[in-house]
Amino acid sequence: MASEQLLVVEGVSKGFPGVQALENVHIDLRAGEVHALVGENGAGKSTLMKILSGIYTKDSGTITYKGKPVDVSGPLEAQQLGISIIHQEMNLMPDLTVAENIFIGREPKHLANIFLDKNALVTQTQKLLDDLNLPLDPKEKVGNLTVAKQQMVEIAKAISYNGSVIVMDEPTSSLTPTETAALFKIIDGLKKAGKGVIYISHRLEELNEISDRITVFRDGQFVDTVKTADTTIAKIIAMMIGRDVKQDLRPEVDSSKSDIVLKVEGLSTRKLLKDVSFDLKRGEILGFAGLMGAGRTEVALALIGKDPITAGSITISGKEVKIHSPADAVRNGIGYLSEDRKRFGLLLIQDVNFNIALPSLKKLFTNGFGFIKTSLTRSTSEDSVQQLSIRTPSVKQTTKNLSGGNQQKVVIAKWLTRECDILIFDEPTRGIDVGAKDEVYKLLHALAAQGKSIIMISSELPEVLRLSNRIVVMCEGRVTGIVKNSDADQNVLMQYATKHRN
Repeated sequence: MASEQLLVVEGVSKGFPGVQALENVHIDLRAGEVHALVGENGAGKSTLMKILSGIYTKDSGTITYKGKPVDVSGPLEAQQLGISIIHQEMNLMPDLTVAENIFIGREPKHLANIFLDKNALVTQTQKLLDDLNLPLDPKEKVGNLTVAKQQMVEIAKAISYNGSVIVMDEPTSSLTPTETAALFKIIDGLKKAGKGVIYISHRLEELNEISDRITVFRDGQFVDTVKTADTTIAKIIAMMIGRDVKQDLRPEVDSSKSDIVLKVEGLSTRKLLKDVSFDLKRGEILGFAGLMGAGRTEVALALIGKDPITAGSITISGKEVKIHSPADAVRNGIGYLSEDRKRFGLLLIQDVNFNIALPSLKKLFTNGFGFIKTSLTRSTSEDSVQQLSIRTPSVKQTTKNLSGGNQQKVVIAKWLTRECDILIFDEPTRGIDVGAKDEVYKLLHALAAQGKSIIMISSELPEVLRLSNRIVVMCEGRVTGIVKNSDADQNVLMQYATKHRN
């Protein structure tokens, strides 16, 4: 007997000025099913999810929920219907607690249902977190949490509505393998309870483990829906991008004789780092691997002056430097691409042109009287858009309207424009699809070939192995190993990352 159809999207289209985001797309979801939705950035996946949640209004087509046509007028109506969505770009209030974020607008009250019952709120939240096996403190402010733990809050919030349809847009993008496995157990429980899950992910290797069917979008159009058991990842990629992408390449460039551009000795911080030492060579991609909390991002924050250094030294091109702020880092030729582009990498309410030009205004785009050379900023930004294949109607497009992957490319563009010699990429392909990843990989190798020196931090070991000439492995704030790519594999890196190396 076929499962009940919970949701049917038929012939839906949506356009924006200069862009047709969706054109006649289709997808359906059954009870007790995980239906994966995949496609490159800009394929229309997130646009469809925003239509389902009432953020956008469709131009045409029909949406049927539990056999009845619906037009969702807003997120509240979606939640009331039973459609919960975990968006790729998190929408949490940093000054509120975990409990307050999860049950915002639905808080338990007492004394004639007027006053907030804080004890009941915490108790209710703790039960939900325990049921989901999420290691969160209901009383902790969300702004104090890591990106991964904020993602857990979003997951808990969506599930707390107890709806029939749950849409997960890149839910594992910030999670460790252990956290991802825990999420998959939660999803399995939702399936057994008869819920339907639409699962959007760029981590295609997850699809065989988690999904029952897969629908592919390309350039805002429906391509096909297939049973997961009847297809392969290679076939899915071909449908997504129409070309083969090699995923097992290793860097060919040997940088062992190159000049040392950056030398870090005995670096320590009050928060975590202890006696961290390494060097970075010209034209090298130096990968940083390790489990969550190992200290990889903390090294980057210390190098750019965000986290104060309590001991150690930083030497650039043979000269010891003192870096007390990100501005000092930029002046010394260090550019940092944060893993959280929304909070630290972009001004989302500004346009693409402004974001790309901002770090270089004084150096490149201001005349002797202090006026900005607007024509030069525009032409430079347009060149960057073309070089990086940023999908945008124009450089005057507001950055928040771009897909997550294209926002990431804008961050890369601003540091390339600034002509920094040392580039730190923290999770450079987080939230980026397989085709765009391939473009970023080629870009990083091209930058290295041009003589740029790159520190690349990634939680994905295949990515570290594909990109890095050498790999620094960390555990609990210390360097536990530095390995040449030719001597490395995932097993070796995990042994160092867990301090099990003999």
